[in-house]
Amino acid sequence: MDAFVSECRVRSHELDALGHVNHAVYLNYFEQARYDALETGGLPVADLARKRGAGIFVVRIEVDYLKECLFGQVLRVRTWVETFRGSSMIVRQELHRVNDEPDDGPAAEARVTLVWIGESGRPARIPAEVREALSSPPAEGDS
Repeated sequence: MDAFVSECRVRSHELDALGHVNHAVYLNYFEQARYDALETGGLPVADLARKRGAGIFVVRIEVDYLKECLFGQVLRVRTWVETFRGSSMIVRQELHRVNDEPDDGPAAEARVTLVWIGESGRPARIPAEVREALSSPPAEGDS
């Protein structure tokens, strides 16, 4: 399955009292990866609001936390659209610890429901160019 790929490194201020990445921080990793996917597809989030008067809003997110992440680890987030509907889409994301050799599976998984909000401030049909941009991730290694 093709996916958009983003990487980041765990920073000290993202840790909880036990030295693990705090559960809420994973939402930041997933959000940034979605922004990266839009930008890679030619749709920077800032341009959506400024040039189109539109945006994409999270209305539901489910996260499964599977393995701990620790300070200094490099994390890779894979992002892809599972389904498009009229004004909404389901985005799937997997967060992997790059330091694991071999990769022993995701450390966290997310299923995110997003709604396209048009210029009217109401849900609107997702434009064809947005569907196309998010349907064509580069082959891994090309991003």
